[in-house]
Amino acid sequence: MRKIYLVGFMGCGKSAIGRQLSYALKMPFYDMDKEIVRQQGMSIPEIFEKYGEEYFRNLETEFLRNFRDEACIIATGGGVAMKEENRRIMRRTGLVFFLDASFEDIYQRIKNDKNRPIVQRSTKKELERLYYYRRKFYKQAGHIRVFTEGRTIRQIVNYIVFQVNRLKGE
Repeated sequence: MRKIYLVGFMGCGKSAIGRQLSYALKMPFYDMDKEIVRQQGMSIPEIFEKYGEEYFRNLETEFLRNFRDEACIIATGGGVAMKEENRRIMRRTGLVFFLDASFEDIYQRIKNDKNRPIVQRSTKKELERLYYYRRKFYKQAGHIRVFTEGRTIRQIVNYIVFQVNRLKGE
């Protein structure tokens, strides 16, 4: 297994879990959004403002196609799994974990986040619709679904480590 991908709606914990998973599995961790920001030299809100969402989604696909060939953990952006090509790339090059949290749980985490353009321009109802729309894509992308509600980051990381080791036959 080369890569471990974490997919799920914005605010489900992909980055926080990915960082801890990196320590537990002794693998490098990359946050896709941060890598794109670094490559582009501008924030995600700036990319959306200047070039639009479709341009940003194409950057995500380019990232998946061209990112270094090493065993690592990647926290994907919340919209990555919507594109069939992205799902195919992730499933072919690694193990995909869908971090599944309830909308209310997620909304409490993201409602005031200024770095999420979609949150800033959407009502709670619109975000909830987007959440339910995207869930089917997360399910299609994920090899393993991880329910996060009521669990600490440590419990989630331990579960993922268990699944990774189980699949490696350890």
